[in-house]
Amino acid sequence: MAVATFVSRVAGFVRLVVLASALGLGSRLLDGYNVANTLPNAVYELVVGGAMASVVVPLLARAAVTEPDDGVVYAQRLLTLLFYVLVAVTVAAMVSAPWLVRVYTPGFAEQERALAVVFSRFFLPQILFYGVSATAGAVLNIRGRFAAAMWAPLVNSVIVIAVSVVYLVIGGGTSIDALTGPQLLVLAAGTTGGVVGQTALVVWALTRSGFVLRPRLDPRGIGIRRIGRLGGWVLVSVVAAQVLIAAATRVASVGGPGGISAYQNAFAVFQMPFAVVAVSVMTAILPRLSRHAVRRDHARMTEDLSRAVRLAVVALAPVAVAMLVLGPQLATLLFAHGRSAPPAVALLGAVVAAFGVALVPFTGYMILQRGFYALQDTRTPALITAGVTVVGVGGCFAAVWVLPRADVVVGVPLAYAVAYTAGLVAAAAVLRRRLGRIDGRRLVSTHVRVAVAAGLAGGCAAVAVLVCTPLVAPGFGAALVTSAAAGVVGVVVYVVAGRMMRLTELRQLLFVALAGIRTS
Repeated sequence: MAVATFVSRVAGFVRLVVLASALGLGSRLLDGYNVANTLPNAVYELVVGGAMASVVVPLLARAAVTEPDDGVVYAQRLLTLLFYVLVAVTVAAMVSAPWLVRVYTPGFAEQERALAVVFSRFFLPQILFYGVSATAGAVLNIRGRFAAAMWAPLVNSVIVIAVSVVYLVIGGGTSIDALTGPQLLVLAAGTTGGVVGQTALVVWALTRSGFVLRPRLDPRGIGIRRIGRLGGWVLVSVVAAQVLIAAATRVASVGGPGGISAYQNAFAVFQMPFAVVAVSVMTAILPRLSRHAVRRDHARMTEDLSRAVRLAVVALAPVAVAMLVLGPQLATLLFAHGRSAPPAVALLGAVVAAFGVALVPFTGYMILQRGFYALQDTRTPALITAGVTVVGVGGCFAAVWVLPRADVVVGVPLAYAVAYTAGLVAAAAVLRRRLGRIDGRRLVSTHVRVAVAAGLAGGCAAVAVLVCTPLVAPGFGAALVTSAAAGVVGVVVYVVAGRMMRLTELRQLLFVALAGIRTS
């Protein structure tokens, strides 16, 4: 799963780089495209996305254990119900497109906002396809098949990369005024075509697994009232999370041209290590946690949650330090190509560095949430997420008051860091009360040792940056040399320090990685 996620995320980065090169990082055209492309994800998360992990997967896991047909008919009924809900939501979202765009773009001029609305009309049907892909992937996960859903985004990225190349070939530029009808159609329809391709792969894999895609028009027997009761709190949780994203996007739009693209591309950099490590761990662990919860085996739940958090923090802490130390260099390597403006790349580098502070608390919070979902408790994480949102939104608007307008977007990831640290502490405290223990002594010990090792590695990497910077001419080459030198130094110091402090989780990760390399 980690390999598939890594390859898919790398392809996603290539897609971002090609789009930024084609549409121009820092241009109003790319900002409008990015806002419109955010909407289907936001609406999908509001309606179904949060319910996947918190409601759908635990219910499917329970049905697979308790139903005589391993939950096949239950899954068919649940998928049919979700399909009809998604169709209705997609239609409603398309009608509401102008209002949705306005929520996210207080800093847009009218022409840019109008273009975002046009893009959104093409992009919002993605809600249906994202939903079908996610529900089919959930059924595959319950059946012990994880690969297809992890590889599917690769199809999406390849199609969008091809669309970007076609856009360049037909003479597409970076100006909204010069955008022709055919060029807009290529960008808009092609982007949605990528999501259709992604969905097709997951559905094909589901049919190959032996699951029969049969619509069940009668939803009785799946516990609609129970789903509604659980889903109601999930909706609160997802609304809270989306309010934070909307506030961050609004603040980024106030920062001027390129602000939204800097925030969203930096968030994509932030999401890649999270997805490769944490999402893989969470996808694999949730069915296990759900089965332990059915059997009321809280000891095993605690052990699995503790192991997941410890492995994730050991893997991601050096990545967080690398983002903090090498943010400008990473931005140059990834996005200083084609039509990207140098000031926009510099701003992106600062935002990437700031997001490094948020990576570890964000990951820990997301993993602990799975403990509540396995217990089919959606109320507690909803209330904690609401608190996270209050802190995060307050931090975003504080950035507007404290920072210069051109740099206001840099304050957004710092607000994320404070908010998710508070959420992590609250989630751990509540889970400890629910499960009897949370393996706190081992968790604290691991975090302290990781902090020392990562701090030493980051300090040595920063020295390497200071030494290399005057020796190489500015530009892509300098960023590559500096990142390579600092990366090698940082990794060596982290591994040596981790072994000296007996980080057993580090040995486990290295063993698994080396075993994976040998078997591949």
